[in-house]
Amino acid sequence: MQRYFYSDTAARFLTRDTDLILGVLAKNNPFPLDATQRDAWVEEIDILKSTLASVGRDGHLYLEFSIPRLGKRVDAILLLGAIVFVIEFKVGESTFPLSARDQVWDYAIDLKNFHETSHDCVLSPIVVATNAKDHPPLIGEPEHGDRVLEPINCNARTLRDAISTVVAKFSGSAIDAQHWQTGRYSPTPTIIEAATALYNGHSVAEISRSDAGAINLTSTTDALEDILRWARANTRKAICFVTGVPGAGKTLVGLNVATRHIDKDEGLHSVFLSGNGPLVAIMREALARDKVRHERERGRKVKKGETLSEVKMFIQNVHHFRDECLVDVDRPPIEHVAIFDEAQRAWNHQQTADFMRRKKNRPNFERSEPEFLISCVDRHPEWGVVICLVGGGQEINTGEAGISEWIDSVLRSFPDWHLFISSRLTDSEYAAGEAINKVRMHPHVEFRDELHLSVSMRSFRAENVSAFVKDLLDLDAARAREHHEQLRDRYPIVITRDLQRAKNWLRQQARGSERYGIVVSSEAHRLRPHAIDVRPKVNPIHWFLDGKDDVRSSYYLEDVVTEFQVQGLELDWTCVTWDADFRHTELGWSHWSFHGNRWKRIKKRERQEYLKNAYRVLLTRARQGMVIVVPEGEPEDPTRRAGFYDGTFEYLRGVGMAVI
Repeated sequence: MQRYFYSDTAARFLTRDTDLILGVLAKNNPFPLDATQRDAWVEEIDILKSTLASVGRDGHLYLEFSIPRLGKRVDAILLLGAIVFVIEFKVGESTFPLSARDQVWDYAIDLKNFHETSHDCVLSPIVVATNAKDHPPLIGEPEHGDRVLEPINCNARTLRDAISTVVAKFSGSAIDAQHWQTGRYSPTPTIIEAATALYNGHSVAEISRSDAGAINLTSTTDALEDILRWARANTRKAICFVTGVPGAGKTLVGLNVATRHIDKDEGLHSVFLSGNGPLVAIMREALARDKVRHERERGRKVKKGETLSEVKMFIQNVHHFRDECLVDVDRPPIEHVAIFDEAQRAWNHQQTADFMRRKKNRPNFERSEPEFLISCVDRHPEWGVVICLVGGGQEINTGEAGISEWIDSVLRSFPDWHLFISSRLTDSEYAAGEAINKVRMHPHVEFRDELHLSVSMRSFRAENVSAFVKDLLDLDAARAREHHEQLRDRYPIVITRDLQRAKNWLRQQARGSERYGIVVSSEAHRLRPHAIDVRPKVNPIHWFLDGKDDVRSSYYLEDVVTEFQVQGLELDWTCVTWDADFRHTELGWSHWSFHGNRWKRIKKRERQEYLKNAYRVLLTRARQGMVIVVPEGEPEDPTRRAGFYDGTFEYLRGVGMAVI
């Protein structure tokens, strides 16, 4: 797959006619070429010719080089000596906005982390504001130890000085262009990045690691596609259960199927459903913003509201889908395929009946949420498929039915349905053992290995974080120390008693638009003296998507989110601020909830498990590293005694975390 619109040696590029280069760019551009883009390309070509004639004849040039994880293209990449120059032009601009600096830095970091043949190179991101005043380019040392320089600001005339200075400063063997361009691109996108890329037509292969993980994703997607086509061809109803290790990409598989069949006039029209309200809202908003941006770049006027309406058709809150099906109990939904993310979190009969009585004025509701949702697809007279994406170990809400209720619902009420079950659904973490034993006797059941995702895709640095957090919370300090030692060099985890010090650490670690923020437990009610209040309802769209100039964004480190808003989402860097609700003592974890003016012990085993899982969620949200703040306590405040916090701090320090 060609990842650029134009490629040539610098020497040949200098001899090419500009119209010929434009022709190649236009031919490989999938969108109509407007005058603005054409004029920008002409100016970029002229600047590059002038620059390379002086300093870069031995280099190799790529124009419009694709970065699928970010859904964007770099204007130019120049391989010269031992350096990969990542160049972004701002034609007609006279200033260097922070957004441009972050943009080109993101490109360079992406190549460093995810492009195999860039791992050992020096990468130099450059912003060229063509009309800026002349200033000598400032070339700094890489501060993060990975040989990615800070972005350099240039204009059309000073670009040559920047390139020649960097080449002179960082010597080494010249990069072989043929070898470099054929290097594997193995990204690990966040779920928002993945949804955006898939919505824009990229394939799973483009936006995922090209190792066993990508093969696993592809084979699982293909298996589901085969089941969909089989069900339609044979007028059958089927339910599929997809399992996976933490971070394996279950949601990515579901989104992949949904985006493949987004057209409602197409026979396999699908909808992606999630009970995670913040995740749904953020994905919709991100897709709508990205679509508007792309359309405006192409010179088309489009309203975000219209785009948002389109997105809402294939990504829906499962409760809204359920409510729509309650309006007309006989009419089937327009989709033949319903994909349920985190299906084990659907409500049991008691929770569903209570909700229906209180909120929908429907007393004596007789079905659990899984049974009712299956019944909605069952209304189709010909065929229908339900795909359940199954996770385990992060239950944080009461009334969650578990995956066994989906199986029991089929056995109880839909005996003609076919079941295609991951061969690993028998594992204890999915808590489906009794239901699995019952379903083995069903005449239409198949257990399939390809419905299990066995390779974690979560983070290029955080492969062992889930195991570390599990050991930490299970009080296996020795194993936690071992896992931390494996993480130390690639995934920093530090602790402090000072929140301001933690904020400074976050800002020092993050580069480009890498996102950071503060996450806390929903029971953390005594962090208010530190200006952390969990009571206000934070809008997750602003917190997760808005930029560094918006006080509502995570970057400001003012608003915080809890396990309920952050579950299923990730940041690059997190600050986990640990309150006295979950305390480490000589006897193990102690569970507390703040009521009125004092802490009260949580005695119910179920609620204790929810609190432990809340911290499991908080401690696994960072892709690149985290700082944990355990406050000092306050002698004059009986609700914040030092003894509530000291045991936790010493336990965390004891598993190897560095103190800052």
